[in-house]
Amino acid sequence: MAEKILFDTDIGSDIDDAVALAWLLANPDCDLVGITTVSGQPEVRARLASALCHVAGKRVPIVPGAARPLQVETRQPIAQQAPSLERWAHDETFISEDAIDFMADLIDRNPGEITLLAVGPMTNVAKLFEHSPEVPMQLKQVVLMCGRFGQEQLGSRPSEWNVYCDPHAADIVLNTETRRTRAHGLDVTMQVQMDAGEVRSRFDAPLLHPVLDMAEEWFNRRPLITFHDPLAAIATFDEEVCVYERGSANVCTDSGADQGLTEWQSGRSGNLEIGTAVDANRFFERYFEMF
Repeated sequence: MAEKILFDTDIGSDIDDAVALAWLLANPDCDLVGITTVSGQPEVRARLASALCHVAGKRVPIVPGAARPLQVETRQPIAQQAPSLERWAHDETFISEDAIDFMADLIDRNPGEITLLAVGPMTNVAKLFEHSPEVPMQLKQVVLMCGRFGQEQLGSRPSEWNVYCDPHAADIVLNTETRRTRAHGLDVTMQVQMDAGEVRSRFDAPLLHPVLDMAEEWFNRRPLITFHDPLAAIATFDEEVCVYERGSANVCTDSGADQGLTEWQSGRSGNLEIGTAVDANRFFERYFEMF
């Protein structure tokens, strides 16, 4: 049976969300039961997600979610890839139901069957877990792209962006008991990158055309794509792509330079599994074999 996936995304900022969504839509083993958007301009992000669904010829329920973090200021106010909407058919209006109610109802009707794949700031997921405390154990598993669990410095900020955008939400999600939670942090995602030239040459399938269009806006600021979110997506279907370690994590929510820092403690009793190594060749094979 196809894997039921509820995809929570901040598509429209980093291009990797669109790269991941295209793969999910192309994967015959994926039953994409819903998409929720998070972060600034969630309605615009929903339109971007619908553009890919249109190209894929699939009708997926899409619900705009939280625009603002739980407590900190908004750090991702706009969806930079919005200009591409002028060139691709997309929905303008979406399900009027509250995103948290939509997620809770969907999971309640499919107990033990849905994987929640969350690849943006964790605002929607934290609100869901607080709103419906029975939901975490109703999910088959939670798969995340968030965190930086190693000690090495990656860039000027010690925290990973999704966590930094809503550290309070990330702390809730990482510390909520579930059947299984797996997080793919910068420690592994930074190992799967592709420069702009190779992306342009390899993104030749029809479903990747709107992704490449969106990517051109991204390339104005960065010369490559890091496949953060696609790694989390593919690892959901292929247990051999990543190696995991069990333990627990806390997020620094205090204001200051360390806000969003993920503090990792290895141990068998922990609730969380984090990716510690990735087979990059296997990952790229799995990605492009869908197109």
